[in-house]
Amino acid sequence: MRRIFAVLVAAATLTGCSAGSSTAPQSHEVTLVTHDSFVVKPEVLDEFQKSSGITVKQLASGDAGELTNKLVLTKSNPIGDIAFGVDSTFASRALSEGVFAEYASPEASKGAQRYQADTSNKLHAVDVGDVCLNIDPAKLGGVEPKSYEDLVDPKFKDKLVVENPATSSPGLAFLLGTVAKFGENGWQDYWTKLKANGVKVVSGWEEAYNQEFSATKGDRPIVVSYASSPSAEGGKTKAVLDTCYRQVEYAGVLAGAKNPEDAKKVLDFLLGEKFQAQVAEQMYVYPSREGVALPESWTKDAPLPTSPQSLPADKVKGNREAWVEQWRKLVQG
Repeated sequence: MRRIFAVLVAAATLTGCSAGSSTAPQSHEVTLVTHDSFVVKPEVLDEFQKSSGITVKQLASGDAGELTNKLVLTKSNPIGDIAFGVDSTFASRALSEGVFAEYASPEASKGAQRYQADTSNKLHAVDVGDVCLNIDPAKLGGVEPKSYEDLVDPKFKDKLVVENPATSSPGLAFLLGTVAKFGENGWQDYWTKLKANGVKVVSGWEEAYNQEFSATKGDRPIVVSYASSPSAEGGKTKAVLDTCYRQVEYAGVLAGAKNPEDAKKVLDFLLGEKFQAQVAEQMYVYPSREGVALPESWTKDAPLPTSPQSLPADKVKGNREAWVEQWRKLVQG
C-alpha cells in the first residue's frame, strides 16, 4: 500500500537531505537508485548521513519493472552506486545480466537471509510485500471470495480488476501466483475463465487501486494489491490471504559503481535496525529483519501471510516472458 503515499514524500526527503550535505566531500556521495515508492524518515536518514559522513542522493526510476530495465540497459555505465527495489519477480533477470556486485553485508544474517534470491550475495532482502487480492466487504454484501477459484464464480462477475503483468510488478506477481496455484498446464484455463467472468485489466497498481477499486473511487470491489494494504484503510478492506504471492524487494551494490565502499555502508544501513524499524510505517511493507515490531494495527488489519504462493527463481527466469506472452494472447487477444 506504500504506493499511495510514497512518491511525493520520497523526492522531498532525499533531495532535501542531499542539498543540506553539499559540503561533504564528493568522494563520499552515494547515488541510491530506487523505485518511485522508496521513503525513509528524514531524521533516520539524517542520523546516518551525519554519523557516516556519506551523502545519499536518490534517483527514482519508476516501478520495479522499469527500475530493473534501466539497470540492465545501463550496466556498462551504472547510473548509481547502489539500487533498491528490484523485486523477486525481476531479480533473476538482474542477476543473470550481471547488474550487481557481490557483497556479504554483516547485517544480512539478522533476517534478510531468509529471503535471499540466490547464494551469490549480490542481492539482499530489505522488505517483503506479498501481493494478494484485496476486497471491499461493504460492496460485496457479505459474499466474499476466499480463494483463486472463487473468482470464476458467476456471483463475482465484473467485480475483479487486475494489473497487466507485462507492465506492472503486482500484476506479474498475481500471474505467477496463478501459475504456482494451477500449474504450468492449468493457469491458462483459469485465466480463460476469469476473462469470461468479466475481469478488467489496467496498466498498473495506481490505476487499479486508486481509480477502479470501490474502496477508493471505482466500482470494482476486488483488486490485486498487497497484504499490507488494509492497514491504510482503517479496517474497511481485507486481504484474501489464500491468494498471496510472496514478493521480496532487494538492494545491492551496482557492479562498476563509482563509490562501492560507501555504497556497501548504505546497504548495511538499509538492513540495519533503525531503517528497518520504519519500513512498515513509511512504505507499507514488512521488514526483512527479524524482531522488528510492526505497527499495532497491522496485527489485526495486515498480518503477514503464512503460506503465500511462490515459484523458484530459475523457473521464473526461464518462463516469465513466455507466460506473459501467453497471458496477453489469452486475455487481450
